[in-house]
Amino acid sequence: MNPETVVTILCGLAILVGVAGTIIPVLPGSTLIGLSLLAWAIWGGAGTTGWVVFGIGLVFVLAGMAAGAVLTGRRLREHKIPGRSVIAGLVLGVVGMFIIPVVGLFVGFAAGLLLSELHRTRVLRTAVASSWAALKATGLGMIAEFGLACLAASTWVIGLWAAAAA
Repeated sequence: MNPETVVTILCGLAILVGVAGTIIPVLPGSTLIGLSLLAWAIWGGAGTTGWVVFGIGLVFVLAGMAAGAVLTGRRLREHKIPGRSVIAGLVLGVVGMFIIPVVGLFVGFAAGLLLSELHRTRVLRTAVASSWAALKATGLGMIAEFGLACLAASTWVIGLWAAAAA
């Protein structure tokens, strides 16, 4: 097996992990995809095709990261949800990941949001509503980033076919 094939296989696996990482926050996401596309362009042996794929894929990766951040941030501001509530959700999400296998991250994140919002608002109904809004905002951002990460991965697959055909 030649070095270009090894690089291509490793980059493909890293891109797959990166796409999954846009949904599963514990895994690296879009950044890993961008770095994998760069590695493939440099060492994958695809020549100009590799650099074109890197350029197009990087546009998708950056757009996904920006869309995720903008959509989530705008929704959180609309509902006046402070950053400390999201941080509390993240902290309890990490704790939950070790306590409850598989779903602990999501359960902990939701619980952290709810507890922080309950502490802030002092009204359960308001805390539930704002926590639900934060969860939806986070989900919307993740979906946008996931979709654009899939486009970046598809660009790599098309580039792989193009390089193999050349």
